[in-house]
Amino acid sequence: MKKLLAISAVAGAMFAAGVADANAGSRNGSISGPRGTTTFSGARSCAGGVCSSQGSVTGPYGGTVSHQGSSTCSGGTCSGSGVVTGPRGGTVTYNRTISRY
Repeated sequence: MKKLLAISAVAGAMFAAGVADANAGSRNGSISGPRGTTTFSGARSCAGGVCSSQGSVTGPYGGTVSHQGSSTCSGGTCSGSGVVTGPRGGTVTYNRTISRY
């Protein structure tokens, strides 16, 4: 259950970051902590009002969580969907809608 929540949290964070930043580009980096280094990479591209994103996070013990999704925004409402794949091949599919009030 904890792993599913962690994967869902990563998917939500990646989706929210993608909606908040409509510019295309890539992000890569690493974070070091007491248990080792976590690396991340991601890319986003937009065309015709649809933005696609993909990314991955690899933990200090080698497990990788990856994400692939797309989003669209219109009239203050953004919607998107995607798939998050965990380090053992399990997947979580999501659909989200965010509206500004």
